[in-house]
Amino acid sequence: MTASEKFTLGLRSFATVITKGFFEITHSSFALIGLTVIFAIITLTARPELRQLGEVKLFSWLQTRQIEETGLDSKLDAIDRATASNPQDLPKQQAAVAFWLSKKYRVAPEPLSALVAEAYKLSERTKLDPTLILAVMAIESRFNPFAQSPVGAQGLMQVMTHVHRDKYENFGGKLAAFDPVTNLQVGVKVLQECIKRAGSVEGGLRYYVGAANMDDDGGYAGKVIAEHARLQMVAQGRAVPIFQPRAAPPPARIISEDMPETVAVLLNS
Repeated sequence: MTASEKFTLGLRSFATVITKGFFEITHSSFALIGLTVIFAIITLTARPELRQLGEVKLFSWLQTRQIEETGLDSKLDAIDRATASNPQDLPKQQAAVAFWLSKKYRVAPEPLSALVAEAYKLSERTKLDPTLILAVMAIESRFNPFAQSPVGAQGLMQVMTHVHRDKYENFGGKLAAFDPVTNLQVGVKVLQECIKRAGSVEGGLRYYVGAANMDDDGGYAGKVIAEHARLQMVAQGRAVPIFQPRAAPPPARIISEDMPETVAVLLNS
């Protein structure tokens, strides 16, 4: 065998050894990865706290990647925290009220549906008419959860947050006034107390608006009662116009240069 042939044979033998070693290492690596995965699964099953930590880390990593890709810092549980529901899922009566209020106050029906459902739920506990609760909300804030009055009344039900600070303690503090459902719950509690104190709905509304000791409440109680009546009719399935017709304008005053002064005074009185 010549030197050239020996050299070629040697190269083949070396290549064969390298190839065999590569397959053995790859096979062992896959086996090692498989064992590692199995061991990890067993460990996470036996140690729930490690599994929970791993989930948190994974979600954090996924969220970071999403922010990098989209530029939006979205939360995975945002849909669970949203105050909204499908109006089609409501009972017929509640759905009718939600759609009517949505059209009148130009608010999306989904968040209104959640508030209508909550009002009916609170009604069972407080024995207040749900349409009365919704009427107060309509007159107070027109369903704006971030509304604030010049005197500090806040949220959907325009509760005086600094006066009823204690009622927000179980919800995490006064900033909960801007959570729609929390504000609704606190507002209904205050309304219930006012009606009980006054002994009537109209009197309770005067207490609620802070006009119990005044001669005039600015027409507040009348506005709420009128809206309450309309909502009751909507709940009964009756057709109620969204906007009330305006009153007819007063007759024009007639003055003529040829008219006797006494007649002109009578016509213009």
